[in-house]
Parts: sequence; C-alpha cells; structure tokens
Amino acid sequence: MNNNPLLSEFKTPHQTPPFNKIAVSDYMPAFEIALKQAKEDIAQIINSIEEPTFDNTIVALENAGEKLSIISSIFFNINHAETNKEIQAIARDISPMLTEYSNDIWLSETLFEKVKTIFQIRDELGLNEEQSKLLDDTYKAFSRKGALLSGEKKDRYREISTKLSKLTLQFGENVLAETNAFKLHITKEEDVAGLPEAIKSAAKQLAKSEEKEGWIFTLQYPSYVPFMKYADSRELRKKMYMAYSTRANHGNEYDNKDIIKSIVNLRLEKAQLLGYENHAQYVLEERMAKSPEKVNSFLNELLNASLPFAKDEVIEIEKYAKTNGLNDTLQRWDFSYYSEKVKAEKFDFTEEMTKPYFQLEKVEEGIFDLATSLFGISFKENKNIPVYHEEVKAFEVYDDTKQYLAVLYVDFFPREGKQGGAWMTNYGEQFITSEGHNIRPFVSLVCNFSRPTEDTPSLLTYNEVTTFLHEFGHGLHGMLSQTTYKSLSGTNVYRDFVELPSQIMENWAMEKEWLKKVGKHYKTGETIPDELVDKILSSANFQSGYLSVRQLSFGMNDMAWHSLNEKFEGSVAHFEDTAMAATELFPSVEGTCFSSAFSHIFAGGYAAGYYGYKWAEVLDADAFSVFKQNGIFDKATATSFKDNILCKGGTKHPMDLYVAFRGQEPTNEALLKRSGLIRK
Repeated sequence: MNNNPLLSEFKTPHQTPPFNKIAVSDYMPAFEIALKQAKEDIAQIINSIEEPTFDNTIVALENAGEKLSIISSIFFNINHAETNKEIQAIARDISPMLTEYSNDIWLSETLFEKVKTIFQIRDELGLNEEQSKLLDDTYKAFSRKGALLSGEKKDRYREISTKLSKLTLQFGENVLAETNAFKLHITKEEDVAGLPEAIKSAAKQLAKSEEKEGWIFTLQYPSYVPFMKYADSRELRKKMYMAYSTRANHGNEYDNKDIIKSIVNLRLEKAQLLGYENHAQYVLEERMAKSPEKVNSFLNELLNASLPFAKDEVIEIEKYAKTNGLNDTLQRWDFSYYSEKVKAEKFDFTEEMTKPYFQLEKVEEGIFDLATSLFGISFKENKNIPVYHEEVKAFEVYDDTKQYLAVLYVDFFPREGKQGGAWMTNYGEQFITSEGHNIRPFVSLVCNFSRPTEDTPSLLTYNEVTTFLHEFGHGLHGMLSQTTYKSLSGTNVYRDFVELPSQIMENWAMEKEWLKKVGKHYKTGETIPDELVDKILSSANFQSGYLSVRQLSFGMNDMAWHSLNEKFEGSVAHFEDTAMAATELFPSVEGTCFSSAFSHIFAGGYAAGYYGYKWAEVLDADAFSVFKQNGIFDKATATSFKDNILCKGGTKHPMDLYVAFRGQEPTNEALLKRSGLIRK
C-alpha cells in the first residue's frame, strides 16, 4: 500500500499531484486509509482531556484530515474534467462515506460543546480578525449542520445528507451521458449551408475521427452554439435545439425529473429540520443578499428594467424573420439564427470575423500579460509538472519579487469525459502552516473552447475570450490568496461574492486598448483593425435586454425551486413554466425542460444562489468604474483591488472587503448604464 502514489509523498515540482503515476485503482484504497486517518484526527480532538482552546480545537479541526482533503480534491476534479465509468462508480461509493465522515464531525455533541465553550469566551481570547472569523464560521457551521438537533432528527439529518450526496452526483452524470449521447451526422452539403468554413472544418474532422463521411455536430458548446447561429436548415436547427433542451428529460435511465423532486424535497426537509422555512432561507442567511425577499426584489428590479428592452428586441427579430421568408411563428431555434443576421446587417459584424485575431495561444499570452501589468505576476510553463491529460498545460506563477506564487493548470478543449461549460477549481488551497510555511495553491482553469483543426490553430470567438477572462479572474482569486487558514483562502467566500473577481476581468474585453494588445491575426500577425474593434464594442449591447432577462429567468427558476415551503409532487415542467413565466418571450415547446439539465443548482453549489451572477454583475460594473476613472491599467487601483479583495479570501465579510476597495456600497446604476438598459 505504500506504493500508492496518493498516499506517498508527492516528489514532484512544488509537490503537485503526481497525475502520471495515479491509476484509477489507487483511489479507493487511498480514500479508505485517508478516511481512517481523518477519523483518528477528529477522535483525538474529541477525546482530549485538555481544556478546549482556539488552537487545540478550532485550528485542530481546520487541519484535520489533510490527506483526505488532498485526495478528495484530486479525485472529484478528475471526475469533472476526465471521468469514465470506473471513476463515476468510485464517486458513487465514496460520496456517502465522505458525507458520513462530515456528519460525524458536525453532529458530535462533544465537539460542539468544545467549540461552543470557546465561542462563548471569544472576546477574552485576544484573537485577531482572521482567527475571529474562523471561530465564528466554525461555530455557525456546527449550528447550521445539525449540531443542535437531537435523537431522531439527528438520524434523519444524516440520512438526508447521504441521499443528497448520491442524488446530486447522479444528476451530473445523467447530464453528461445525455450530452454525449447525441450526435447530428450530416452527409448532404445543403444541410451545412450557412455554416462558416471553420465550423464545418471542425465538424468534418470529428466525422473523420469516427471514420464517417460528412460532418458531425454535438451538443458541446463550440459545436452547438455556432450551429444554432448559422445553419440555414430550420429543420436541423430544431433537431439540435430539441436534443439540447430535452437532455435528461426522456423518461429513460438518465431522466432527472424524479431526481429533481427528490433533491428539492430533501433540501426542504433538511432546512425545516434546522428551523428554516425553506432551503433558500437557509442558504441566504450566509450570503450578501441575506434573504429570499431581498433576492426576489433584486431579480424583479432588474427584470423590470430589462424586460421592455427584451420585448422590443424580440419584436425586431420577428419582423426581420417575417420579411426574410419565415412563414411561421418565430421559435427558440430561430432566434439565434435571425439575430445573427440582424447583428451582421446592423453592425456589419459577426463573431466569426474576429476569430482569426483571437488565436488561443495569443489570447493566453495577452491575459497573462494583463495580469503582469495589473498585479505584477508572471507565468512560466513547466513541462516537468505532471498533468492529468496530454492537452493540459502547467505554469509556475511568480509574484513581482520573483517569488513562487502558485501552479496554474489550463485545460481548454471538450472531451467526452469532461463536463460542459467552464470552471476554475483547486488541487490544493493556499494556507500557512503552524510552522509558518506559506503553502501555495494549485489552481486549474477548465474550459470547452473550439479545438484546433488540421489546418488552423484554436481560434476563439469573442465570447470565448470573455469566458477565458472570467475563469482567469477566479484563478487570480485563488493564486493571489494570502490567508492563514485554508477554509478562508482563495475562492472560499460567499457564493454571491465569488463572481466579482471573475466578472470584473471580463471588462477588459470591452476596452479597445486591451483588445488591440491581444488581437493578432493567426496567419499574418496583423493587429486587429480599429474598425473591427469598433464593431465589437458598438455591438456589445446588442440584445442586452434579452440576455439579461434570460439570465434572470435562470435565477428565478432556482429561487422558485428552493423557496418551496411544502413537499413537491407535481410536474417538473409545469413548475418550471410557472417559475419562469414572467421572463417568457417565446411560445413554450412541448418536451423541453431547462431544469433537468440545470447542473449549477442540482449538481453544483449554486442552489438558491444562481442570482449571484447578476448580483456580482452589479458589483463588477460598479468596481470597474474605478478603473475607468483612474485608467484601465492603473497600478494603484489594481493593487487596491488585489490587497482588499483578491488576497483576502473569506477573512472578512464581503461587503467590508468591497467597501474597503470602492469606498461605498454598490448600486444597480453602473450595471444598467453599462448594459444600455436605461432609457435615454
């Protein structure tokens, strides 16, 4: 067992995970041993006869199960980015075991008594701000995770937690399976009419890799989105739309509707066991928004501002479509197609025009250079750092004094074993050991960008450039962390605050000065022309009302599911229709269901938190106004943002961190102004 690479010392650069040595068969034995060690760590705290102190209880709890944390982060990140049936089976086996371990901590009366003893005398302990936050968070975690329950209620809490860990895992597996299951194989030239050459080339290469003639399109973002924008065949657009919008809603083994019912009902029961009316109330107690009422008011305020614009935008597309041959009602599978044509006519611009200037490697270099100019950090690829897939690259990150800061992994392209979308995660958190060593983080950015083809490198759409900036912003939050405790470092902040560092970075994609630095033609090296940049910027608010309403509809759907006060037994599709009715701009389509593939809230950490994207848009628009005022590369402003927000993790309340940078609390005005959602 000593040969298990997960249990041995990591003899790799910076002690990064030894991906090149880990076999799938290593995971479960490693989990079993690490879980045993973690339980011993906890037992030692529980059984200690010493008077409870901040160090022997709170810090000891923080540090317990360190090996288990490392193995868990490696395993579950791989389960998202490079999974297979074996890994998924292990995930199903280990998740309840890890839930049981957590419950043994949070439901331990002895442990809670020790924590409570320290919490009650906190004012006498002379704790610094970060120590106080850790103590406060630990006490609240016990009370919010069942420590105040007794008898049958405690047993039921355990049961619910275990069931939820299994169900949320299954939800995500089902969405991945359904996404991978559909492929549109086209053999007739007329069926790919309207599609740009680069999109056809990628689809042809995929068909060739499967030893088929013609073209293959999938439900992966780089394939699905352009097909919906450009394919002239209305029938095939509908086929693609229906495949995408009915995922995990086919009444087969991958159907998620019953899983949704079970998840929302168990979350409701758990919240009510803990004394809350519903899951949203439970979650929002620990968010900037604080209550469901505040969130709903926020969403409705933005909806009222956005909806009139969205309705006008849909009418505009409807008129255009009718004038240009659509003899039917404008449907969802028509909207992107005709919108792209209107955008092209209105602004003489399509996203395909910019792709030659956004070669992935050049964009990567441009984003790294931006981080250097703002925060003084630099990046150096190290091919000796093991990676989990041959396409992954690993960089060492250094601060402005050339001190090692972090390892950054980047993983850009879609694969069958990778979930859709884009995300940032950690393979190791930043923290300071009891001996004073600053352990630096291992940060990973995972995306699903357009692949290179036989004759072109990976060329990004403008939207993919903003996605890269977004995830890189999360990465900065992790890489620049300077906290003492792991649970307070990096992105371990309130969910409605975590999107501020990511979304503020997107603003540079709206700045001509930066776009000129990053936009270089992949063949000629020519800088992106001013005329094309002007078209990007002038079209930036095209359909901003519609896009705002769409995002708000997701938040409203989330809030409706998690504001239920009574057990749900009805139709998932009908409930969703009702929840999103105020945002509806198109006829409903039989058989489609957004919720059945809404992984953010049913398989991720955004339950009762999806509004956070919009919340953080308010923060980022307001915060970026300081950069606009002082200069988008202003070092002093960047340093203030880094010192007050990026380095601080969750060591203070988010609003305190925000005000320390901004000097005031944010308002909606900057966002509405930036989005063009204020009537002139």
